Amino acid sequence: MSTLTFQGAVGEVTGSRYLIAVDGDKGPHRLLLECGLHQGGPDADRLNARPFGALATQLEAVVLSHAHLDHSGLLPKLVREGYRGPIHCTRGTRDLLEILLQDAAFVMAKDLEWENKWRHKAGKPTVEPLYEPGDVEQTLALCESHSYGRPSELPGGATLVFREAGHILGSAIVELTIPSGGQQKRLVFSGDLGNPGSVLMKDPEKLFDADLVLMESTYGDRDHRPLEETIEEFARVLEAAHADGGNVLIPAFAVGRSQEILYHLGVLYHEGRLRQQMVFLDSPMAIRVTELYRRARKSLNPEDLKVLNVAASGDPDRYLPVLRLTRTVEESMAINRIHGGAIIIAGAGMCDGGRIVHHFRYNLERPSTRLVIVGFQAAGTLGRQIVDGAERIRVFGQELAVKARVHTLGGFSAHAGQAQLIGWAGAFRHRPRFYLVHGEPGAQQALQRALAESDIQAEIPAYGESIEL
Repeated sequence: MSTLTFQGAVGEVTGSRYLIAVDGDKGPHRLLLECGLHQGGPDADRLNARPFGALATQLEAVVLSHAHLDHSGLLPKLVREGYRGPIHCTRGTRDLLEILLQDAAFVMAKDLEWENKWRHKAGKPTVEPLYEPGDVEQTLALCESHSYGRPSELPGGATLVFREAGHILGSAIVELTIPSGGQQKRLVFSGDLGNPGSVLMKDPEKLFDADLVLMESTYGDRDHRPLEETIEEFARVLEAAHADGGNVLIPAFAVGRSQEILYHLGVLYHEGRLRQQMVFLDSPMAIRVTELYRRARKSLNPEDLKVLNVAASGDPDRYLPVLRLTRTVEESMAINRIHGGAIIIAGAGMCDGGRIVHHFRYNLERPSTRLVIVGFQAAGTLGRQIVDGAERIRVFGQELAVKARVHTLGGFSAHAGQAQLIGWAGAFRHRPRFYLVHGEPGAQQALQRALAESDIQAEIPAYGESIEL
């Protein structure tokens, strides 16, 4: 029998990894579904540093749902340790991987440079990076991109088909047909399912046949506010900040969320409702991703693109004329001389690093500042501390009082909410076996109960658990 082993994103949102052993005459064919980085929490560094061991050379293929680092961020480490097989993904994912993995290697090198200086002075052994830029280049060379809906053959007689997930550019639902015990079993992995209310992305595709479904549960305990209400609240926050003369800080993921926020700011601008005359996209990675989205616009939602074109009279450069792209450190530092009237979109999305943390030093202790949280904040991150009501936080060894007004706008989420997850699961005929992954325990348990009310039984797997297909 073919088996699946849960090696990550179990009882947590990040660290996605599932090992599939395909039943074969001469032994199993090992496939890896996802190879994600653990993010947030006290054990993340230890889990990321753990060697792959013999698995790196035993694997015959890797399948990737999308480019976010919690799904892809350990691929270069796998390659560094000896993996040389194909990495199957969509074209959009391949293009985003080039941006995200290069940035991850750069940030890692900078962080280790400072840490190893401290270790050297303290007489402690230095630390090796998880991977370096050369490992990223080798990883990208192994990528094989596929179109949605087109079957591809995998080792052991398995078949792969990518379906539209509607989460970010290139994101996919993974459909695998796997030989097991003389039968063909269909495994569906939801990846990260998109929020149908989000702009720019197409709606997630519904599938109808499966024997086993791995389904994300990030927002399994709640539904998002309607997007219209969220945009209205966003507009009110911006108006209040303008009236108080304060800056607006928006920690945003470079992929997806930054582009969505820019879209809504552009709509408000052309409606005459954006009073701020300075909008900074202060993230070199988000700038590169925004440029990629523009080149790949044929993959985006045509109705949303029509809004862009009408608002800007067909000229993309006129869509948000007050937008300023700050690529260099010097340009980013200059923003902090502005004491009011600016909107600053910067990474990291969970406030656990990046340029947004520098802006905290200059803005967070001002009551006129608005901090707008527009994305999921994982347990253990600085962003989660703030959302949970921390009155003081520590940034670069300095303690800051959180005097800014904090607004959490969940309606911008790029993930499906509880009702949407149940709707997607309910489309399957003959009730496959469901396993809930990519969720914190409370969210998973809430979704499990809600699914049961719709006569859908779902299990919550344990780390290291193996199941037969």
